[in-house]
Amino acid sequence: MEKVRADKWLWAIRLFKTRGLASDACNAGKVKLSGDSIKPAKDLKVGDTLTINKEQQRLTYKIIKLIDKRVGAPEAQLCYEDLTPPEERETAAMPSVFRFPTRERGAGRPTKKERRDMGKLRGEDK
Repeated sequence: MEKVRADKWLWAIRLFKTRGLASDACNAGKVKLSGDSIKPAKDLKVGDTLTINKEQQRLTYKIIKLIDKRVGAPEAQLCYEDLTPPEERETAAMPSVFRFPTRERGAGRPTKKERRDMGKLRGEDK
């Protein structure tokens, strides 16, 4: 096999639960090949490097083997090399509560005190 569709490969290596989700990520511009967004039907080759923005983290994978059928996780891990920096992995391991302060919908703008508290959480102390 020389080429395989991007959405098929992303689904086959278990990066997305369904092929439709992989296709949606490509259409939304969250999958990039050499810095350029790709469409789901883009043919991938061995040696290509993909950057995927998924759930507030940036994952980088180098394609080692092309597959178009979904396989078990141990086999899927043999098809790519994970080039994601360690700091991105640490951010992914952190619960989302600590990544970004959130407000309830309809709560309005934050008060001055709430803005200061959010700044302290982010480490923006003066």
